[in-house]
Amino acid sequence: MILMQINQLMKRFGAETILDNIKLEIQTKDRIAVVGRNGAGKSTLLKIMAGELSYDNGEIHRAKEVSLGYLSQHTGLESTETIYNEMLSVFESLINEERALRQMEQKMGDPDFIEDQPKYQQLLNQYDQRQTDFKHDGGYQYQSDIRSVLHGMNFYASDYETPIHTLSGGQKTRLALAKLLLQKPDILILDEPTNHLDIKTLTWLENFLNNYPGAIVIVSHDRYFLDKTVNTVYELSRTQSKKYHGNYSYYLDQKARDYEQELKSFEKQQTEIKKLEDFVQKNLVRASTTKRAQSRRKQLEKMDKMDSPKGDEKSAHFAFDTDRRSGNDVLKIEALDFSYPDDSTPIFEDVSFHVNRGDRVALVGPNGVGKTTLLKILVGKLAAASGDIQYGAKLDIGYYDQEQTELNPRKTVLNELWDDYPMMNERDIRTILGNFLFSGDDVLKPVHALSGGEKARISLAKLMMQKANLLILDEPTNHLDLDSKEILEAALLDYPGTIIFVSHDRYFINEIATTVIEQSRNGATVYLGDYDYFVEKKQELADMHALTNKEKIDTFTKEKSSFEEEKQKKQQDRKRMRRIEEIEQLISEYETTIEKNETLLCEPEVFQDHERALKLTEENQTLNQTIETLMEEWELLHQEETSS
Repeated sequence: MILMQINQLMKRFGAETILDNIKLEIQTKDRIAVVGRNGAGKSTLLKIMAGELSYDNGEIHRAKEVSLGYLSQHTGLESTETIYNEMLSVFESLINEERALRQMEQKMGDPDFIEDQPKYQQLLNQYDQRQTDFKHDGGYQYQSDIRSVLHGMNFYASDYETPIHTLSGGQKTRLALAKLLLQKPDILILDEPTNHLDIKTLTWLENFLNNYPGAIVIVSHDRYFLDKTVNTVYELSRTQSKKYHGNYSYYLDQKARDYEQELKSFEKQQTEIKKLEDFVQKNLVRASTTKRAQSRRKQLEKMDKMDSPKGDEKSAHFAFDTDRRSGNDVLKIEALDFSYPDDSTPIFEDVSFHVNRGDRVALVGPNGVGKTTLLKILVGKLAAASGDIQYGAKLDIGYYDQEQTELNPRKTVLNELWDDYPMMNERDIRTILGNFLFSGDDVLKPVHALSGGEKARISLAKLMMQKANLLILDEPTNHLDLDSKEILEAALLDYPGTIIFVSHDRYFINEIATTVIEQSRNGATVYLGDYDYFVEKKQELADMHALTNKEKIDTFTKEKSSFEEEKQKKQQDRKRMRRIEEIEQLISEYETTIEKNETLLCEPEVFQDHERALKLTEENQTLNQTIETLMEEWELLHQEETSS
């Protein structure tokens, strides 16, 4: 079923065309990624689809009954409610229906109402239907859904009563996403949903979206995330859109194949055109060949000439180098602790690891364990509470701050670099900025007017010019489009120095890292390998832990089972002995009764009374049969006792 259809969409900002002739179709269960460079119009397209932005031309068709949910790139949930109450508001209609069902139940339990059978039966039928609908709509699981989604977004029972307005921006963003996921619209539109999510939460979100019942449209710069979640890619480039079937990796391969095929076809046609043009030129004036030349000219005029295929748009181009080589031992960190002066609870403690020259160390771990804090300690911006850091010889440290606080917002792009290197001439500074896609008047823009991606490129340009032999990078891929990430990866892979970095981009970690250090509040665990190795090793350890726990459980279960069996056997023995004693008592009583009856039958007044004599005789016969049955049971019980 087609949920939304976009045809020949156009959007302009002033005289500049951002989107032109865009075509996009969303069907039930589609998983769509919209990709392209920063500035290609991805967020603009999503806002138009969500109805938050107008468009200049084209058509958008969406059925009225199709619901749509949209998470913008910088959305944060604003509310005076507590976390749990805000999530409950999603299910207000179900909560009201639940109250109505409780009222109906009370009414059905009223004895006076029950006596009015027609009305009672009518209410019973209504209740049955409404209860079925309530169950179908998730009335018995919405609270479980809330807990599940909040847990996935790193909010736990202890957080439920926290007022939302007291939370950080990142927490509010996660809650906005959580609320949208609980609403379960038919079309879920997400603009950079992976921002502010750690790796554990990203993995949970991937699993949630893979099981989502509706269609999803995503803009994301996380390649690992896109590979796991999407099956269709729309690329926006030069105001146009092109559709690819498959995940992000398949899109890259297919795009490269398409370009090669288009280039071959173009070159083949150009060769053919050249031959025809040469033939016409040589033979048009000759009487014997002029007709054939005119035929070739008509063939040329009718030919549908192909445009030269356009390759990738202009990319940043840079490389990192060092002025000198560091010693073999770069860093030795021993038992490092950190806590803020006004907080007795440590952010982390007992963190220890060593870094050697040439290592590429990725710091990973949940949000809040102090990864950024640790980097700031290493570059001297914060002081550790205790522990020891030993820096190696000939060490030059370059630091990339994810918040770009190193940039001066009042400076121009040109002066941001030139003021640090005043002895360089302007042409060389402009050349470097050109490599980072700043050209012409772009270099005269004030830093505060730049986008997040542009500020990231300026920070990388400054880092490149330092020629440090130890790069400490805090979320270097934030704000970078997918193409810029690939350029950064290539530059870091060729870098001859040492790298310590924090990133939630799993693809980036996998490409760069030779060592993964998982940081927690209570220390750090070192994994000598890339991200895939880290995941594999973690799973191995989890499986071993689970197996150890299973063995413990099996042993406990076996011991418990043995105890239960012994306990049950003793209970059965006691029960059997009680039954044997009961049978023996009954037999004794019945035999006494038989003796009494036989004595009575010997008396003249009794045996002459035929009815009474017959009654006593029948009673004795019944008692003898009962005794016989009891004796059989008694023998069986004794046999069981002997065999046990």
